[in-house]
Amino acid sequence: MVKQIPARRTDDDCTTRKDATPAPLLDGSARVIIASTRAADGTYEDRTGPLLVQWLSGRGLRQVQARVVSDGPEVGAALAEAITDGVDIVITSGGTGISPTDVTPEQTAPLIEREMPGILEAVRRLGAQKIPTALLSRGLAGMAGRSFVVNLPGSRGGVRDGIEVLDPILDHLLEQRDGGDHA
Repeated sequence: MVKQIPARRTDDDCTTRKDATPAPLLDGSARVIIASTRAADGTYEDRTGPLLVQWLSGRGLRQVQARVVSDGPEVGAALAEAITDGVDIVITSGGTGISPTDVTPEQTAPLIEREMPGILEAVRRLGAQKIPTALLSRGLAGMAGRSFVVNLPGSRGGVRDGIEVLDPILDHLLEQRDGGDHA
């Protein structure tokens, strides 16, 4: 039986665009990897994966899939599989804290070829405006081959902050990856 956790936020809280201009549709694929031993074994319901899939699909990405795995080496295996499959955007949620089982950054680091530390710095800064413990998240971001990989926190608020930071830059990021010039 899945334990129901009361939500502090609704799905509507994850809307990120503040202007009336629609976000440009993206061309590519995406995969969401939820790092949670309790969600993987059915103790808890995954509450961040559906938000990320909805957002990414709404941006026009195709083949958006979510996968729930246990903390630890399963995260690294799922990441490596997504990179090998040539997925354009790979987002993890969970396992970025400081508990002994939070090892998503350690599973991600060996796969990243070019780090983008500013992305998670912005997510932490945004989160810290609401809750100081957002600064404890240790997520990474960067390029692994042609795949953009980013580790978001496992909380709905942390995912919402991640979406807010990522939403306005994903189109430019993919253009730059493909050799595009600056506007």
